Amino acid sequence: MSFVIALALAGHVGRATVATAGSSALLPAHGRSRSLPMMLTSNDFKVGLTIESEGSVYKVQEFLHVKPGKGAAFVRSKLKNLITGNTVEKTWKAGENVMPAEVEKLDVQFTYQDGEEYVFMDMSSFEEVRLVKDQIDQINYLKENCDAQVAKWQGRVITVDLPNQMTLRVEQTDPGVKGNTVQGGSKPATLETGAVIQVPLFIEEGEDIKVDTRENRYISRAKE
Repeated sequence: MSFVIALALAGHVGRATVATAGSSALLPAHGRSRSLPMMLTSNDFKVGLTIESEGSVYKVQEFLHVKPGKGAAFVRSKLKNLITGNTVEKTWKAGENVMPAEVEKLDVQFTYQDGEEYVFMDMSSFEEVRLVKDQIDQINYLKENCDAQVAKWQGRVITVDLPNQMTLRVEQTDPGVKGNTVQGGSKPATLETGAVIQVPLFIEEGEDIKVDTRENRYISRAKE
């Protein structure tokens, strides 16, 4: 009887040890964090969500909840395969289970371009992370010393996210028109990184403006 009890206690201790190790894995090191999967459904979709499907990893680019007059509701989605770069469209049942991707996120800083490679520094380990153009969705806003976040899936870099908002200088735009205020039309402006967005008519060359890098949209003057 004592032998059986000993085995049971040993098994209990072993399980407790595993649970403790799993708990400690949730504590990120400086500059690093790990996203552990928790089952979601298609009702939880949002732009930028990273999911696993059919053995690969995808980022949700667009989605639309549809409730037809007849039949069951469903969700249309546009997904980018973060391994191949291809974009696919997929339809899900409303409430269908979806597995979010388990990703490790690293805080990095863009340092320089080396040929076709963009070199970032891991701010935790100070190691170089080399990426190519197709891995950087917001590349039109990339500039030296820009902070970013790299996501790794199964040890492989799958995406790089720049800040959602950045302050950038207007390099070229048509002269402003007297009398134009905050209200009015818009005009194209080329920013210091080469990105082109629409800005209000009163914006002048040399001004610093706040930009939404995901929507390619002017927000305000930097000083406002």
